[in-house]
Amino acid sequence: MSEQNMNPKDFLIGGLIGGVIGASVAFLLTPKSGREIRQDINQQAKVAKNKTSDWTNQAVERGSYFATSAARSVSDQSTQLIDKIKTLSLSLKKDMDQLTESADYLMDDLDGISEDIAASVRQEVEDLQRSVEQLVKEVEEKERLKNENRGTDS
Repeated sequence: MSEQNMNPKDFLIGGLIGGVIGASVAFLLTPKSGREIRQDINQQAKVAKNKTSDWTNQAVERGSYFATSAARSVSDQSTQLIDKIKTLSLSLKKDMDQLTESADYLMDDLDGISEDIAASVRQEVEDLQRSVEQLVKEVEEKERLKNENRGTDS
């Protein structure tokens, strides 16, 4: 395991177990008197306690450093994300305003075109109506002449 992923709790448990095993082996293998062994054990316990305390402090410092670093990183990323969202929303609003303006111009153009088309259609209808009236007059005239020719032929 790397130092960055070390769990302080596991480390402390390992240190205590190692200390107990080391003290037991020393007790069993040394030809010293009880008093000397007790002094050695006390001394080794103090050394183990100091090392454990040092390692605990280092772990807390590193944990604090990593927590602060992670918080700073998250804060920076949040700020960047908010800035990007603001930029995108302003860009979207600008695009929507341009589309609305373009739609207004198009509606104005269509209104003008529709009026032109309506006037053109009206003119065509009037011309067609005149043509039909003229055609009706011609047909009536031919009918009248035909009827007069029948009346004179009889």
